[in-house]
Amino acid sequence: MKIARVVGTVVSTVKHPSYHGLKLYVVQPVDEHGRDFDQTFLAVDMVQSGVGDLVLVINEGNGARQIFNKPILPIRSVIVGVVDEIDIEENVGSTSGAAP
Repeated sequence: MKIARVVGTVVSTVKHPSYHGLKLYVVQPVDEHGRDFDQTFLAVDMVQSGVGDLVLVINEGNGARQIFNKPILPIRSVIVGVVDEIDIEENVGSTSGAAP
């Protein structure tokens, strides 16, 4: 699962039947601080997200097949959640080298 930002929409008049009625977005992967990394990719929206939203994306075919309950599906990436907030404790699990 990846965190990404929705950066654009995709409109297609001719498409595979599996995509009919689905919204397709361009998403930009981001790190835990919201900074862009890696390349953009396409994802099908299942949670009514929109451009600018921070989202959770499943980026592997088996998860998509399970969500759509189809054994064969030409969809790899699915937006499955909208992120409201990310809370990170920076020092959890870090070692400073000093004995307790």
